[in-house]
Amino acid sequence: MGSTMFETTMPKMGENGGKMSGETAGKTDGTLVGSEGGAGHSAVGGISAGADGQEFMDAKARFHVEHPNLAMLGLYLGAFLGMLSETSMNIALPDLMGTFHVSTGVVQWMVVGYMLVIGIVLPFAGLLMKWFKAKSILIVALCAFFVGALVSGFAPSSAFAVVLVGRMIQGISTGLVLPMMFSVITEIFPLAKIGAAMGTASLVIMFAPAIGPTLAGALIGTLSWRAIFFFFAIIAAVAIVCAFVWGVSPYKQTKPKIDALSCLTSVLGFGGLVLGVSLISVLGFAPPVIVVLAVGVLSIVWYSYRQLHMSNPVIDLRALGIRQFTAGAIIVMMNFGITLASMYLMPQELQKGMGVAVAMTGLVMLPGGVVNAIVSLLAGRLYDSIGPKWLIRVGLLLSMVGLVLLMMAKPSSSMAFIIAAHVILMIGVPMAMSPAQSSALASLPEHLSTDGSTILNTLQQVLGAVVTAIATILLAAGQNSYAGGASEPMAFVTGSRWGFIFALVLAVVAFVVSFAIRGKDGVKSGH
Repeated sequence: MGSTMFETTMPKMGENGGKMSGETAGKTDGTLVGSEGGAGHSAVGGISAGADGQEFMDAKARFHVEHPNLAMLGLYLGAFLGMLSETSMNIALPDLMGTFHVSTGVVQWMVVGYMLVIGIVLPFAGLLMKWFKAKSILIVALCAFFVGALVSGFAPSSAFAVVLVGRMIQGISTGLVLPMMFSVITEIFPLAKIGAAMGTASLVIMFAPAIGPTLAGALIGTLSWRAIFFFFAIIAAVAIVCAFVWGVSPYKQTKPKIDALSCLTSVLGFGGLVLGVSLISVLGFAPPVIVVLAVGVLSIVWYSYRQLHMSNPVIDLRALGIRQFTAGAIIVMMNFGITLASMYLMPQELQKGMGVAVAMTGLVMLPGGVVNAIVSLLAGRLYDSIGPKWLIRVGLLLSMVGLVLLMMAKPSSSMAFIIAAHVILMIGVPMAMSPAQSSALASLPEHLSTDGSTILNTLQQVLGAVVTAIATILLAAGQNSYAGGASEPMAFVTGSRWGFIFALVLAVVAFVVSFAIRGKDGVKSGH
C-alpha cells in the first residue's frame, strides 16, 4: 500500500509554551495534526526545526519515557497488524466464496466492511484521546482486533455473517491505532530522533503489504483461510501484552464538548454512501438502495455545511479551499483507489481466471509488494530534492502502463508478464502517492494541519470501500457480458479487465489534476 496511511495524525509541535519536556506534557490537549506538518515543516516526518541546529539536537521529548521504542511496540504491532489484515484478505476471498457459497458481491464485504469501519472510526481518534487515556484506548483497540479475529476464525461454515462481523470488529482497532501511532511518536521522542522514529513506523507499515499476500497464500495453501485469522489473533495478543507493560498516556484529557449531530451525520453520511454503492452489486438500483444512497449523500452535505458554520468544527473543511491541498487530496484518493482495485482484482483473476494456486498467487504478488515498499522510501527522499510535480506525473504514467498491461492479460498469459505488469504498477503508485500527500499537507497553514490530515485519511478509506464495491460491480458485469462461450476463466478475465479499465480512468483523472500541483518552490502554506 505504500504511503497509503502513513501520513496520519499527530499532536501539534511547540504548543506547550516552548518547553519540550515531560514536565510540560500535561499541557498538551491531544490535538492532532498531519504528520507532514504545516507551514515550514519538513515533508518527511512533519518536524519543524525552528530553533538553531544545536537547540534542535538538545530539545527533549515533551513526555519523558525511559525506553520510547518499547513504549511504541504495542502501537507498531497494532499498525502492522492493521495493514497486514487490509492487504492479505484479498487472497482469501475465493476460498471464502467456496466455503460459504456466496457471490463476489457478498464476499466483497470482507474488504468493504473493514474499510468502512476504519473510515467511520478514524475521524474520532483525536476526540477520543481528549476523553480517555491513550494507553487505555490502545489496549481496548487491540483487544477488539483479538476478539474480532477469533470470531472470524471460529465462524461456522454456514454463517458468513459471523465472519463479516468479526472482520468489522477488527476495523475498529485499525481505525484507532494508525493515527495514535504517529501521534504518540511526537510526544515521547526528542525532536532530533522523531524523524528516525517516523521512519521506523513507516517501515513497519510498508513491510505488511510486502509480505501480506505471500503470507496469506502460504497459510491458506498449507492450512485454510481460518489460519489467517488465528495468525492475526496471535499478533494481537502479543501487542496487547506489549501495550499493557510498556504503553504510555502522554496526553491530558480535556474532555471537550461533543457535537452529537456532527457525529451522527458523519456516520450516516460515509456509512450510507459506502453501503449504498456496495448493495448495487447485489440488489441493483432497487428502491431501498436508492434510499440508502440518498441518506448517505444528504448526510454528507449536511455534515459539510455544519462543519463550515461551526466555531469549533469536528473537521475544518476550509482546508479544501486551498488549491494545492485539494489537488493533492484528489490524487491521493485516486491513487489509493487504483491500489485497492488492483489488489482486489488480481488475486481473484490469478486464481479463477488463470488457474494459479492460492500459495503461488501470493508469490506472484510478492515482487510488486517489495518494490512498493522500496519506492515508497525513495519517493519521500526524492520529494525533498526535486519536489512533487514530476514525481507525481511520472508515477501516474507508470501506473497507466501497468494497468494497460494487466488489461491485456489472458488465461494463457505467462506469470512473468503478470509479475512485470504488477511491478510497473507498484513503481508508479507509491511514486505518486507519497509526494501527493506531502505536497498537500505541506501547503496547509499550521491551524489546518490537523483537519487536512484527517480529511485525507477519511476520504482514502471511504473512497477505497466505494472503489472496491464498484470494481465488484464491474467484475460481475464483465463476466456476464462475455460472449465467448462457456469458458469460465476467460469470462473472469474479461470481468477483471473491466475493473482495470475503471482503475485506468482513476489514473487519468489523477494525471489531469496533477497539472494543478506546483513544483517544490511553489508549495507554500495557505495557497
